[in-house]
Amino acid sequence: MPLAALVQVAGTRWQIVENFQASKGLAALDQHQVRTWISWHRWTVLAMLAHAFLAVTAAAEHRAHAVVHMLIPLTGNEIRHLLVSLREHAQRDIEHVLRWSRGRRPHQAHARACHYKRREHVATP
Repeated sequence: MPLAALVQVAGTRWQIVENFQASKGLAALDQHQVRTWISWHRWTVLAMLAHAFLAVTAAAEHRAHAVVHMLIPLTGNEIRHLLVSLREHAQRDIEHVLRWSRGRRPHQAHARACHYKRREHVATP
């Protein structure tokens, strides 16, 4: 095997591992009690579909809307949180949940900027 092919396979494996980690956190891929092959297969397919939905929705949102100053782009985690909030708090209207998200995201953007600034400061001797 050429070295370039081995590097490509190793890079692909890393993407797969990261996607499974994200699916565990976002779509509860690891929350199933395995009893039969059929139930495990169904749960895995549903979890992967949920993760794909979140990833595609976040990518479409990022592509469709320019990043608003001082707001982080909608992530899969933020979209999942919005959907759960809408489901659990049905008495609240969608505008309330969106206002809450718009209020939370500037804080996240500030925290991200401070984190990157600190990492940059620590990395440079």
